[in-house]
Amino acid sequence: MQWGNFLAKEAATHGLSLKQTAAFIKYFKTKNLGKNDAKLASELNVDVAAFRKSMSEVYEKFAQNYPELAISNSRGNLKKLEAYLSAKYNSELDILKPLAAMKLLKSLVVRERLQEEAWIARRICKFLGYLPLALELVGRYLNKIPDLSLETLLKRLEKKRLEQESVVNGNSLMDYESGLAEAFELSWEHLDENAQNFGCLLSLCALADIPLSVETIEDDKKQELDEKAIADLLELHLLEPKSKEIYRLNPLIRQLFQIKLDKSSEADETKTKFAAMMLEVAKLIPQQPNPEDILNLTPHIPHITEVAIHLSQYLSDENLITLFTKLAWFYQGQELYQQAESWLQQCVELTQNRLGLEHSDVAANLNNLAGLYESTGRYSEAEPLYQQALELRKRLLGNNHLDVATSLNNLARIYESTGRYSEAEPLLEQVLELRKRLLGKEHIDVATSLNNLALLYESTERYSEAEPLYQQALELWKRLMGEEHPHVATTMNNLAALYCYTKRYSEAEPLFEQALELRKRLLGKEHIDVGTSLNNLAQLYEFTGRYSKAEPLYQQALELSKRLLGHNHPDVAISLNNLAALYRNTKRYRKAKPLFEQALKICERTLGVSHPTTMTVRANYASFLREAYH
Repeated sequence: MQWGNFLAKEAATHGLSLKQTAAFIKYFKTKNLGKNDAKLASELNVDVAAFRKSMSEVYEKFAQNYPELAISNSRGNLKKLEAYLSAKYNSELDILKPLAAMKLLKSLVVRERLQEEAWIARRICKFLGYLPLALELVGRYLNKIPDLSLETLLKRLEKKRLEQESVVNGNSLMDYESGLAEAFELSWEHLDENAQNFGCLLSLCALADIPLSVETIEDDKKQELDEKAIADLLELHLLEPKSKEIYRLNPLIRQLFQIKLDKSSEADETKTKFAAMMLEVAKLIPQQPNPEDILNLTPHIPHITEVAIHLSQYLSDENLITLFTKLAWFYQGQELYQQAESWLQQCVELTQNRLGLEHSDVAANLNNLAGLYESTGRYSEAEPLYQQALELRKRLLGNNHLDVATSLNNLARIYESTGRYSEAEPLLEQVLELRKRLLGKEHIDVATSLNNLALLYESTERYSEAEPLYQQALELWKRLMGEEHPHVATTMNNLAALYCYTKRYSEAEPLFEQALELRKRLLGKEHIDVGTSLNNLAQLYEFTGRYSKAEPLYQQALELSKRLLGHNHPDVAISLNNLAALYRNTKRYRKAKPLFEQALKICERTLGVSHPTTMTVRANYASFLREAYH
């Protein structure tokens, strides 16, 4: 592979924009090394500041993938990048020997056809720089036109080179030194308009496997057109099959399609269409994705990410927050909190820049970011964001608005989690009254508020105040949603827990059992809420000394949480802690110790050392150690 072609491949592989690619190739092309920035910028028809900005962005993209570049001092960044590129070029030359190039061409084209014009075939191989990809394109092209002579083909390639050189002199974004661009041009002209458009659309995908299932297209005519486009692209080697309904674009082919797209009058329309397609896929990401969701959605994530990074301007204001939030949910559901945080922070910044600081979507984004911090125990970071969201909503919407009620509820949760019950209580009371006033007393959000206020009373051991609220919430759920509803099961579970705290085990047991059966029936046996019910019923059996009945339920809850959430989740730690406590109570210390240790490690790793759950598990483990070893 020649140096110019190698640079183009590196640019494509690292996802450089066309503007960045132009600066990158111009800077590092052999004949330009040593020229000053002003000269290079002039040759690209851009100002020096823009050129330097592009090169800075180029370096950052390479440094993201190669950390050794990132430790360079700023003055030597591009020199270090040049050395890296030279070393990689020398180690990755995939240029073929002349005989090997002829052998590859013979494998693609009927042997007799090459024998008749063997000298021309050798010239074609040389023209293409003995580059396998270019040879593959030309071979496929020849098979599409059986009567085309090699001499005519060579003339076409040479004509394309002359055209390419005239474009290069006009500051082309792609300056190839091999025949790949010319080979691509011939293939491009052989495609019909539909296949050309489809290739351009695919070029907007990330450099990753591309899932394409035309069977899901309801319009029969559209399905047939897409099937034909895929077949045409495959036949000309412009698209590579990976497995069933999974394809991939070569980085250079992708960039050549992108150039075609950017030169077309339909570029904005195509980018808007692609962004809309990825948005619809993103909308399938639930707030709490299970392992099956993650497995099904993972192939699409790189392409959704491509829209978020490069095409967010083609999303409407209301869809911007949706795409970024859904990406955050995907990572948050796998406890990849750093990635989730990054998407939510970008969403806050983008919405503020696009919509201004005083906009309801900005408040929604602040709320979402605070929710992530809350879920990972970073309450001191969550609280000011919840407060900002609340104040912004009050200014924009007034005090009597449901979004204000939501913000009050969120802030109250933080106060509860940090033991500031006296601050949480008036907020929860405000939320309840606000929802009653705005929605009426017979509304599901009112039932939720009754449940939340009851939970606070329960946390402060005001069981006599909590109980009637749970009962009101339960009756309201039943009236509004029917007796067969997950929220009914949840409120039954909460009321049963209260009975446990007040040692009314005979009243708690049937409610726990009903909640468990209801959740199994409505949600299926493989659901995390079923695990919660198994755990709660096991605790009741433990409290009443029925250890042999408690143990298998704890074990089922633990295995279920591992299957659904993975082995490194806080809920798994809680299940480990509970089973360890049972072993402690039954003097099986050897079984208890490793479970306590596992639980504590998971909590510290996922929630942090100061999270209330971590502190509870640590206290339980310390108490166990004192009892077992002293």
